[in-house]
Formats: sequence, structure tokens, C-alpha cells
Amino acid sequence: MREDFLADQIRARSDVPIFLQEPIEVSALPTPALVLECSAFETNLARMAAHVERNGKGFRPHAKTHKCPEISRRQLHAGAVGICVAKVSEALAQVSAGIEDVLVTSPITSHGKAELLAELCTLTDGIKIVVDSRKGVDVLKAQLSPEAKLGILVDLDVNMGRTGSREDSEVLSLIESVQADPRFTFRGFQFYAGHVMHINGHADRAKASLKLWETIAERIEGYAATGIDFDIVTGCGTGTYDIDIEVDAITDLQVGSFIFMDEEYRQIGGVSSERFDDFQVSLSLATTTISRPMEGAITVDAGYKAMASDTVPAAVDELANTKFRFAGDEHGVLLSRESMQSVALGDVVRLVTPHCDPTVNLHDYYWVLEEDGLIHSLWPITGRGCSW
Repeated sequence: MREDFLADQIRARSDVPIFLQEPIEVSALPTPALVLECSAFETNLARMAAHVERNGKGFRPHAKTHKCPEISRRQLHAGAVGICVAKVSEALAQVSAGIEDVLVTSPITSHGKAELLAELCTLTDGIKIVVDSRKGVDVLKAQLSPEAKLGILVDLDVNMGRTGSREDSEVLSLIESVQADPRFTFRGFQFYAGHVMHINGHADRAKASLKLWETIAERIEGYAATGIDFDIVTGCGTGTYDIDIEVDAITDLQVGSFIFMDEEYRQIGGVSSERFDDFQVSLSLATTTISRPMEGAITVDAGYKAMASDTVPAAVDELANTKFRFAGDEHGVLLSRESMQSVALGDVVRLVTPHCDPTVNLHDYYWVLEEDGLIHSLWPITGRGCSW
């Protein structure tokens, strides 16, 4: 298997917290460094758990956001029905750390990845994956051992155009093929409208999401009418967590970014506010000021290699009326006529990340900030770089 070497490297990675001999202050961090405020993270997790329980749903948080088995453990302890991952390599990182209920939310069509998935099936009965093509089903059939057990969901699409099947005849054919193989258990359906998550304005976002789910619910009702048994209809995301919860067909929510929050999500707006502030910002990037190139500006040691952005820059909550501008791979510039007077070279300034998921993938550890204001431990980002 071509993936053997890479898989061995992932298996060898640490997945448990590393405790410092002496706690340190944020100002002592080797910047740029990802800081996770543990109390805010736990508050966000508890809020989501209570939200789904109150509405009779489950949540299957997406570990592509955090890539950290320690966080997965805490999510499962909070009541999650399982976790999601985007890639087979992420599944390996989680299962190797003892996480047993894992759904791979992106189809695969290569034999090497199917072989690795088959290996994971020997470690736990909780492995599931989505399919949207006969090719994907056939690749899995070719690699699974006779005694293997694998849960299958069909990925559905309406108009996003990324993955998923739009044709009912194709969906029914895929289900028939899955049900004909005793190694497979057909579990249900996935529908994720990623293009809806960042629609500005809660009302517009709700209108778009519920319209799509109305179409999906009708399709699923039609499949059920043929006598097909299933127990999972999974989807949704942080941007529609309080919208899609109203959809009767949904069994669990694939929310991810809610545990951290980022500037992209904060700008989409809430039910009654211009900012989406239902969850606290628990993830930040600690940076150090290194140069003062001109009046009203100060340079920090973090650029594109330390945080990722699709659309917006980082936010500077710690300094009033201050904006961040990327200044290359290694640098960023804080801009303010007022706040810069209170900032000295060598100070540590924490930034709200533009987009948390790909930012996490740039780092090896979370530096975990406790309620006493000190860093006591590091949590390994075991799935860093697991993009295959």
C-alpha cells in the first residue's frame, strides 16, 4: 500500500496531553502559538450538547476542525454520538488514539485509502463512510476482508456541486449494491450545504438552508417509502446549528467550528445581532510584536504560515480600533492610530483566527490556557497534515 509509510508516521504521533513542569504565562510562549482557552471551549461544548438534547437530536462534531483526539474524547464525554473526519488519514489519527465511532464524510475512490479503511475496520466496529458513486462502492468491496463490517451512508447533493448524488435512481442503485454485500450496513444519508454556512444574515441563511432541507427531506421520505431501513440522517454545520435543528429528518448535527469560533463565522450575524456570538472565542493565535515600521503600525511575527484565511483577516479583540493586515508568509501588521501607543516591542498580542480549521492544520499543539491565567499543558494536534 502506497500509504503505508505515511500511516506509520501517524500511528507514532502523540495523542495525549503533555503537562509542563511549571505553568507559564501567555507572554512566555514561543510565538506564533495557538492558545486554547479551556473554560471557553468547555462552555461552548456544553452549550451545544444542551442545545441538541433539548431538541431531541444528537451531534456528531467534525474533527477536521480540531484534529485532536483529546478534544474528541471530551466531545464524546459530553454526549456526542460519534465524530466526523474529512479524510481517511484523519480517521487513522483518531482511531489510533482510541476513538471508536468515526464517520468519514468525504467519498474515496482509490484502493490505497480503501485498504487503510479496511484496516481500521479491524480495530473498531464504529467506522462509517459516505459514498456517492458505484466506483466508490466497488473500491470498498475490493479491499474489505470477508469478516469486515463497515457502515455506509449515501452522500446527497442539491446544488452545492462538490460531492453527493442528485439523482434518485443513482441513490437507490447505490443502496441496493450496499445492501447486497453482508460486509456493509446501510446506515442512512448525509447532506451538507457548506455554501450556506456563511450567508450573511440569520434570516437569509435560514431561508436558504431550510429550502434545501425541504428538498432533501422529500427525497429521503421517498427512499423510506421503498422499504429501505436506516437510522442516520446527518449534516448541518455551525452556521445553521440553530436553524437545521428544526428539520424533523435530521438525526444529528455535524457541527465543528463552534468549539473555537473564528472571524469568518463571527461576521455572518446572529438571530438578533450583526455578529454571530452564540459561542465564545476559545481559540486565538499568540503573536509577538517585532518591529514598528511607521507611526500607527506595529509588526507581529505571524503571517500566512501561522494562520489561514479564505476571505477575512484576523481580528484584534485585545486592542480597540485596531485592524490586522497580512504582510507575507511570516508577518502581519497591526494598524491603529490610538492603540499602538500602548503596545511595546516584545509584547504578546493574541489574534482571533480568520478561519480556524486550516489554521489549526498549521500547528503541532494547542497551548491550553486554564482559568488561573496560565498555560499548564499542550494538546497534540495529532491529525496535523492529514489531508489525504
